[in-house]
Amino acid sequence: MNDNLCHLNGEVLPLSQARVSVLDRGFIFGDGIYEVVPVYGRRLFRFDAHMARLARSLHKTRIPNPHLPADWLALIRPLVAALAERTGAEDQLVYIQLTRGVAPRDHVMPEGVRPTVFIMVNPMKPPSAEQRHQGVACVTARDFRWERGDIKSTSLLGNVFARQISADAGAAETLMFRDGFLTEAAASNAWIVRDGALLGVPKSEHVLEGIRFDLLRELCEECGIAYHLHPIPESDVLSADEVLLSSATKEVLPVTRIDGQSVGHGALRGRPGPVYARLHEAYQRAKGTQCI
Repeated sequence: MNDNLCHLNGEVLPLSQARVSVLDRGFIFGDGIYEVVPVYGRRLFRFDAHMARLARSLHKTRIPNPHLPADWLALIRPLVAALAERTGAEDQLVYIQLTRGVAPRDHVMPEGVRPTVFIMVNPMKPPSAEQRHQGVACVTARDFRWERGDIKSTSLLGNVFARQISADAGAAETLMFRDGFLTEAAASNAWIVRDGALLGVPKSEHVLEGIRFDLLRELCEECGIAYHLHPIPESDVLSADEVLLSSATKEVLPVTRIDGQSVGHGALRGRPGPVYARLHEAYQRAKGTQCI
């Protein structure tokens, strides 16, 4: 992995040789944002949507965007091609990170500082066939993170703690609740299915607007599945017909156990459900049409 090429502040070099200053505000304060773009067959999936979210995060943190989308694409493509040629990995994840830059340590945002720009690529590690066939387990926790979950910030200690809760329990994810209502999971958006409809939480400052918000809405329209965003009480999650996770790496993934209890009802209790199956199939079709 250390031989993979990366981009750092205009230079392409092996990851093992990349260096940033100890006074970089990303290192000192976690003062930065990031974005993760899936790649299928060397082509970037829903690239425009990822660039739009990158721009939103930068705007909210007052970090200038140093590149137009076409310029970002020109920086990314050679890294994707190099990794594919070196390792044979046609499906990858592109990690983009910008920090406010290097400045003397001071909480106040400095002016006139050039952002630190870092891009790396790695082979994608998708869910296993067993996870898709059997579903995954989750645990629940209070959402103790900061109030600006809508910013894709590199300040992820709260998410690290949340994900460790599930790792310690041998589970795949931690479903989080704020004041008794679902927000999201540690590293995923969370969804439930009730009476054949896909239900998600409203977009707010507590929730990262996952790229799959609009994608799943489009896939639901394609499949004739009702799609609604509204507050979801914890009791509705625990009594749902199906529970799903979505993210760049998971795509859409079924949850079949929560806090040791099976999800669902009747013959499908503890098994991936029909809405998941239809969305997963539609997702695979989208990968063939929404990549550049």
